[in-house]
Amino acid sequence: MKLALNGATTMKADLETDIRIAQLAGFEYVEIWAAKLREYLKSKTTAELRAFLNTANVKPYSINSIERITFRTGKEQDLLLAECDELCKIASEIECPYIVVVPSPLPESMSRAETVHHSVSALRELGRIAERYCVRLAFEFLGQTGCSVQTLELASEIVGQVSRDDVGLVIDSFHFYTGGSSVESIEALDPGRLFIFHINDAEDLPRHRLEDRHRLLPGLGILPLREIISALKRVGYDRVASVEIFRPEYWERDPLELAIEARAAVASIIEQA
Repeated sequence: MKLALNGATTMKADLETDIRIAQLAGFEYVEIWAAKLREYLKSKTTAELRAFLNTANVKPYSINSIERITFRTGKEQDLLLAECDELCKIASEIECPYIVVVPSPLPESMSRAETVHHSVSALRELGRIAERYCVRLAFEFLGQTGCSVQTLELASEIVGQVSRDDVGLVIDSFHFYTGGSSVESIEALDPGRLFIFHINDAEDLPRHRLEDRHRLLPGLGILPLREIISALKRVGYDRVASVEIFRPEYWERDPLELAIEARAAVASIIEQA
């Protein structure tokens, strides 16, 4: 697997810093945090960003993310479509292949069948926008209670029904664990449908108590990373493993030091698997 640094890991650093430290730490790719991207583009252009990435010899892998894409109506739906168009255009201009899209919380009394229907409809509509820019959408299920799509099994069913080559999946090891997904659900995947693997670890807490702030560097927690990575290898996944950690304690650290430690940690766990 190739290695990427996700901008959430270094949340307080700006985009140029993320790119620079990714290069210095030995990452091949960056996942660009959308808020950092918008801040960068207040004073600079996509052409300048593409040139900076090329100079650093770091490739953009995805833009993170479009949130709450399901169950929107009216003006909220219009805003969603406009955001998708905006980010797809930028992704195309900087040669970034993927945009991460995230489902909404589950409305009260919404059935599984209704969730699938609304999710498929939303992804198809966004996929038609992405197609115009030759960009792909990576659908990321969230394992915490209250999310409408909590497991890889359900996310895979939805993406299968979307039936578009430009819509695929994200597996995040934290959400994989908190939502109770199984290794067997990885082994049932078409690897061509898996676009991104977010790797992280977590503190030793009951699943229902785990929050993003409890994430850790790979190898420091209790997530079954070796089992997950071994299953990914068995199905032939050979795209990117991206370090995505929402831990406020890490955001206060020197970003280069953190990036170097993160790369060593993820490389070690992948080798062990």
